[in-house]
Amino acid sequence: MKMTHRIAPCLWFDDQAEEAVRFYLTIFKNSNVLTLSRYGKAGKEVHHKPEGSVLAIAFELEGQPFTALNGGPQFKFNEAMSLQVYCESQEEVDYYWKKLSEGGDENVQQCGWLKDKYGVSWQVVPTMLLELIGDPKSEKSQRAMQAMMGMKKIVIEDIKRAYAG
Repeated sequence: MKMTHRIAPCLWFDDQAEEAVRFYLTIFKNSNVLTLSRYGKAGKEVHHKPEGSVLAIAFELEGQPFTALNGGPQFKFNEAMSLQVYCESQEEVDYYWKKLSEGGDENVQQCGWLKDKYGVSWQVVPTMLLELIGDPKSEKSQRAMQAMMGMKKIVIEDIKRAYAG
């Protein structure tokens, strides 16, 4: 497989890599599996995985390469790393929010952030958001920022209304 990107995130799962990749492929339409590798006999004393079980899956979501690794229970996802989904409309925000948050942890939903059912953190971000909240000296931007801080899922019209005053 020829690598077309220099950097690709690797998502470490206990043993749900294949299930998670299938889930993400149903959400992001321009997506596919590139390769799938399985554990063999080599290294069994270290990885403790059954021979033939999925080791790693190289895949793409909207052209962005990823690797999903079944590495074991040692490491868990946390909010220190999140994946951003940029959206052009409220319809896109609603779609990605609904799909990605399905079965996830509702207690961590705030300011456009959510955690999916595998523990991966996502930010569902309207592309116009940074323009509206980006000027810390502007009263308009401060109102928009205050409105955003009170939201779980971002509602574009509410941010625009706050910005306008």
